[in-house]
Amino acid sequence: MFSHNLKYTIKTLSKNKVLIFWTFAFPIILGILFNMSFSNIEKDEMLQIFDIAVVDNNEFKAQEIYRETLNELSSDNNENKLFNIKYVTEDEADLLLDNLDIKGYIVFKNDEPQVVIKENGTYQTLIKFVITEIGQNQTIIEDLSKKSIEEEISNGNYSVDTEKIINDILNKIKNEQINLKNISKSNLHYMQIEYYTLIAMACMYGGMLGLTAINNCLANMSNKGKRISVSPNRKSIIVLSSALGAYMVSLVGLALLIIFLKLGLKADFGNNITLVILLSAVGNLAGISLGVLIASIFKVSEGAKTGIVIAITMFLSVLSGMMGVTLKYVIDKNIPIINLVNPNNLITDGFYSLYYFDTLDRYFRDVRYLLIFIGICLVISFISLRREKYDSI
Repeated sequence: MFSHNLKYTIKTLSKNKVLIFWTFAFPIILGILFNMSFSNIEKDEMLQIFDIAVVDNNEFKAQEIYRETLNELSSDNNENKLFNIKYVTEDEADLLLDNLDIKGYIVFKNDEPQVVIKENGTYQTLIKFVITEIGQNQTIIEDLSKKSIEEEISNGNYSVDTEKIINDILNKIKNEQINLKNISKSNLHYMQIEYYTLIAMACMYGGMLGLTAINNCLANMSNKGKRISVSPNRKSIIVLSSALGAYMVSLVGLALLIIFLKLGLKADFGNNITLVILLSAVGNLAGISLGVLIASIFKVSEGAKTGIVIAITMFLSVLSGMMGVTLKYVIDKNIPIINLVNPNNLITDGFYSLYYFDTLDRYFRDVRYLLIFIGICLVISFISLRREKYDSI
């Protein structure tokens, strides 16, 4: 029965022209539109080494990690030099910004870095990105230092060499943790960002296939569902095979999109295509799971359920940076939990991590959170479906 329903689901979904358009054709059309809209911008705004300012006050002088990292990123000896830094007073920084001599400036207030800009753009977003990453690294260093000191004390060593511990941790981070690439060379611009969010959106659009497949199993939504409800077959087998059929159809559409972006539009996914495929497959399963969840818990028409899937997908896509990557970083800095529960952002962030970072820690963190999202959706769905009762058929 499992294989029979699997084949039936694949056949039924493949013949649904509306679903095939939204999951196969629409993302490709959107990719073409992105290419037409942003290609000229990308040619005109290739990232070069740019000028920023840092307010050289006492608070900044006390921030050793920020000072060392910014010095490294602005050093003439660094082949991955990112920007030139002018160390000035706050009034001088405001004047430079007003005269458009710098893209933005960094000032520390109450031990917190603030990025001051006059307009939003790629360079301004990059400054915020750098400051966010330095802050995350500083948190890692502080946590590891605290843990090392506590271990030394617990072992009876009360004369702890704090400076040596911090230097050891810094060396470890330099050898094993994040290295920012020269973005001016790696050429991650508007189109690249949009391609990543487009794949995330396409993954979540698979939810429409999952929703339709499960609706076909519900007695109050389809004639097939009525037959299933009175048949001796286990409902869980039918639901699982239907969801798997939707997933397989969705994977085909996603594969076509990635091939088109890679070969047709020359999208850059980094050097590890295996991890790109893994992330896409897990992200697509997250979309299917969301569709299954909506089909299971909402007692409305199929059209209304489809509208809910589209609305949620588009909203999550906007939060993940589809309409401007600045929003993604604002959320990451102020309300990071939103980005950790947003499957679109986890997919997009996974692509970022493959492109930007030398280690895979962040990539596998994103995959892990996606799997948790999938598990939660499926557990709630199966509980809801098991409790489904009908007065009459």
